[in-house]
Amino acid sequence: MKAWHYAFLVFLGGCCYGILSTFVKLAYSAGFSVTEVTGGQFLFGTILIWLLVLFTRKKRISLNQAFKLTVSGVPLGLTGVLYYQALETLNASLAIIFLFQFVWIGTLMEWFLYKKKPTKEKIVSIIILLIGSLLASGALLQGNVSFTVEGAVWGGLAAISFATFLSLSSSVGKEIPPVLKSAILSTGGLLVVFILFPPVFLLDIPTLTGVMRYGVILGVFGVALPPLLFSIGMPKVGPGLGTILTASELPVAVLMSFLVLHEEVRALQWIGVGIILCGIVIGNSKMKHRVQASGE
Repeated sequence: MKAWHYAFLVFLGGCCYGILSTFVKLAYSAGFSVTEVTGGQFLFGTILIWLLVLFTRKKRISLNQAFKLTVSGVPLGLTGVLYYQALETLNASLAIIFLFQFVWIGTLMEWFLYKKKPTKEKIVSIIILLIGSLLASGALLQGNVSFTVEGAVWGGLAAISFATFLSLSSSVGKEIPPVLKSAILSTGGLLVVFILFPPVFLLDIPTLTGVMRYGVILGVFGVALPPLLFSIGMPKVGPGLGTILTASELPVAVLMSFLVLHEEVRALQWIGVGIILCGIVIGNSKMKHRVQASGE
């Protein structure tokens, strides 16, 4: 695969996350709770990715490798839990701003953990992405914005958790087949979600079958696909560039809310979407020199 192929896979992983907010809103409007939606998402997503493992070539891994990957999947589940906590006291537009801070947190992690100092292009890209997120989220268009320190803390922790997951995706289990790796990562996410949100809905068959149609979609795009795409692309692009590519989440979220939910998207928000995409392009302007992909 060429360098840009790996980057594109990570970009697609971010796009997958952008699809989630629309179907979460639909699930809530259908009367399902946070526990049911989050639990269903991780349950069905984990089942689907393990089913895919059955049709791939098997490889033995040690208990130590399995343990490391399971623990590395904890931030995957924790991010959703923390973000939902932030939404309890913050407007959705403000909560996404806090979550979006993962774009610079991931770069800092790469700098401190892997001694990769951010380039000028990357710093400019991050600044552009943050400006674009402020516009695209619609936060500037709302006159009455609910802000609490508690919500800001939850949102900040969600950003750290997400950046941590992206970083671990690039460094842990490089030698393990991507499908198996993503299945174990998803299992780690499922465990932490079920610990924090006890899955009592599993005992209620009507609720379980009702949430299934949302859980399968959320599971595919929120649990099964992103870890798989990141498992393939992240080791090649690194967490710093990876977080910039994953910024594709917000433009897709805005587009989905417009196309599926028929929500009004102001001109300022579309400008923000364009700015974010420009920021991603700038961040990847020297990708070929930074990505060490096999076969180049």
